[in-house]
Amino acid sequence: MECIITIELGTNAIRVYAFDLNGITIGSLKGYCPTFHSEPDHSEQDPDQIFITMLYVLKNLLNDVLHPKKYKVLCICFSSSMHSILPVDKTGSPMGNAITWADNRANKEAAQLKNSALGKKIYNSTGTPLHPMSPLAKIAWIKNNEMAKFKQVSKFLSLKSYILQQLTGEYMTDYSIASATGLLNIHKIKWDPDSMRFAGIKPSMLPDLVPVFTRAGKLNKAYQTSLGLSADTKILVGSSDGCMATLGDGVSGEGVANITVEDSGAIRVMGDKVLQDEKQRFFNYLLTENRYVSGGPTNNGGIIFEWFTRQFGDFKNPFDIEQNMLELIAQASKIPAGSGGLLFLPYLLGERAPIWNANARGVFFGLNITHEKAHFVRAAIEGILYEIYSIGKTLQEHRNFKSLSINGSFGTLPIFSQMIADIFNKPVRLRQNYHSVSYGSYLLAATEMGIYKSLEEAAKSVKLTELITPNKKNHKPYIKHYEIFERLSTKLSSEFADIVALQHP
Repeated sequence: MECIITIELGTNAIRVYAFDLNGITIGSLKGYCPTFHSEPDHSEQDPDQIFITMLYVLKNLLNDVLHPKKYKVLCICFSSSMHSILPVDKTGSPMGNAITWADNRANKEAAQLKNSALGKKIYNSTGTPLHPMSPLAKIAWIKNNEMAKFKQVSKFLSLKSYILQQLTGEYMTDYSIASATGLLNIHKIKWDPDSMRFAGIKPSMLPDLVPVFTRAGKLNKAYQTSLGLSADTKILVGSSDGCMATLGDGVSGEGVANITVEDSGAIRVMGDKVLQDEKQRFFNYLLTENRYVSGGPTNNGGIIFEWFTRQFGDFKNPFDIEQNMLELIAQASKIPAGSGGLLFLPYLLGERAPIWNANARGVFFGLNITHEKAHFVRAAIEGILYEIYSIGKTLQEHRNFKSLSINGSFGTLPIFSQMIADIFNKPVRLRQNYHSVSYGSYLLAATEMGIYKSLEEAAKSVKLTELITPNKKNHKPYIKHYEIFERLSTKLSSEFADIVALQHP
């Protein structure tokens, strides 16, 4: 028997799935990875901890599920979160932790670029909004603030490029991850010279650019032995989690948008044209040549509800965060739409789309004497989803969609998916017990192997079996509350900046 393994290097977890050649899940495992916040605007991860966790989870799946059943692993396909940056020295060793997408320390560099003619040119070339999330801004921050370190850097890698180098010895980055850096001209598929000059680096300081179907070299012999894999096991460089989630939900053309609510969140469409937006609100990431995944991301997805749970959950079992989340959700489900007039701006990690304000902060608004804990829980969930809706609302200025697909461990929770249907007033399709990022990676690998003739054919094979229809009586109160949410998100911009300035005198 033969199978395909997919490995997702997510922000909070490594997810390893095994599929047979028909796309049926054989088994899956995940391991958690912490993010370190040494200061309010800092978000970092230990690259070697992520590598070790990945090996541990992969080996357990192989030893517990695949090897006992005599499965032959034909291919391992990678995906990962975007916007991480890891400086390595000439030996390939990390020079500290990786800086993740949620890190806002490069706010000054991003603002400087965004407010310039050069910034507009770079956005039009790269399709990446000018924000501290982008590796372009992060590298410029290191240059401006850690010059001694900057001079010793041999290469700037993403976490996925680092993992692939550890496994195969090759320095590679796929078009999808590269197109999220702010360093790649997505029209020419070459490193952008204007971005290079702003960051102060040369193309030789970045990994080799390759298509998502590229084999990333052979697995090192030590790992062949340790994992029990053959030398001919293909290692595919793969794509980004956002592109794979969109593909995995079968979104490939007009009329449908894809929503992910995982740690962060996003709403995306796919097409053969770049979204041209004068306000620079959207990303345009490459899946393959002339195939773009466009939309907007939020920093503040499920990670905010997890934070809320850790602060306010009952924790009868102190180690079971998921059970505590479900208990809070059960309380929230008893509160009507609108949370009794309590609003939550979920900007604990600043914000990306659509306000693109790294200074944004969390706010509870409208609190009165009748509000109880369950109102706060409901308001926290509604705030996360209002932010998703705000991205979708602006996206519809450019692309029309009549229905939504939804994925992510939070997005597929019944209360989340029903609320999304109600807020958008559109039907939502999903499949329970189904992981879109991993399935998208399976489809990519299966296409590379010839099981599908193209990614379009692969996308059309996806069947989302569950349909959630909107409760129209909830839509009106949601929109009335959302309108206040939207105004607060922009009206408080000066106060956001002032409170951040107090923390950095």
